[in-house]
Amino acid sequence: MKIYVFKRLLLLIPLLLGITLLTFSLTNALPGDPALSLVGERAQPEVIEKIRKELGSDKNIIVQYAGYLRLLLKGELGRSYYTNRKVFDDIVIKFPNTIKLALGAILIAVPIGLLLGFISAYKRNTYIDRLISSLSITGLSLPVFWSGLLIMLLLSLKLKLFPPSGTGDLRFLVMPALTLSLPAIATLARVTRTSVIEIFDMPFINTARAKGLPVMKINFVHVFKNALIPLVTVIGLDFGSYLNGAVLTETIFGWDGIGRFTMEGIIKRDYPVIMGCIMVGTVVFVLINLVMDIVYHYIDPRVRLHDSDR
Repeated sequence: MKIYVFKRLLLLIPLLLGITLLTFSLTNALPGDPALSLVGERAQPEVIEKIRKELGSDKNIIVQYAGYLRLLLKGELGRSYYTNRKVFDDIVIKFPNTIKLALGAILIAVPIGLLLGFISAYKRNTYIDRLISSLSITGLSLPVFWSGLLIMLLLSLKLKLFPPSGTGDLRFLVMPALTLSLPAIATLARVTRTSVIEIFDMPFINTARAKGLPVMKINFVHVFKNALIPLVTVIGLDFGSYLNGAVLTETIFGWDGIGRFTMEGIIKRDYPVIMGCIMVGTVVFVLINLVMDIVYHYIDPRVRLHDSDR
């Protein structure tokens, strides 16, 4: 396992190099000029040219990319064009807020999604199953910006339970976390239902029933454990995407996290901010996938057997 983890971490180096090349090229291909965004189109040409030299955007793109790589080797992500603050320092400030939002969404989504999925599987082909399936499809179909505004309208403007926007304590967290969790609840419910039904039909479950094992033991020891593999995948991918910043949710609710920070960078053509957020997001996603693989190793004997064969 240690060798496997070491190899995966080594693969992070060429992955990050490829990501930097791709994102740097795409970022510089965006329409607009950061210098014009800073000083305005009515500024004197001399002023605009001076700003371009200060930003380094007057140089060849290859030279700019080489300079960015030198920054990364020093452990830096550059400075924001607008605030002149180090991008890394801003990310360190905003990333904990994104972690809070991601944890809040997962803590809502996992128990509700698993419960709905198990109920749907146990009551398959009944009106309860059809109702949960319809709700799941609805949850997947609703755009986040629309469901977020509905939640804000109901819980904040109508019932006055939570503040409409901002970053702060648990009262500020509830609505964005609930909005972010809705698609995950729907996905988990559908995946759980499919996985549990497949396991119900396997011979070892019939054998356990024939031996007279208690229903609770069959459900939680045999069914639930074997249904975990696809569920771990869904939960891990959702959590990784949340940590990369829920752009729409954070923007709607004014939550000061990585997603909103990235959106502001895109709007302002603040290339160091965009690149820095993408780099951090890539590292986070790779590490989340690595953690998922380690979890597989412990919950599925077949994975351990495969590892020993290698």
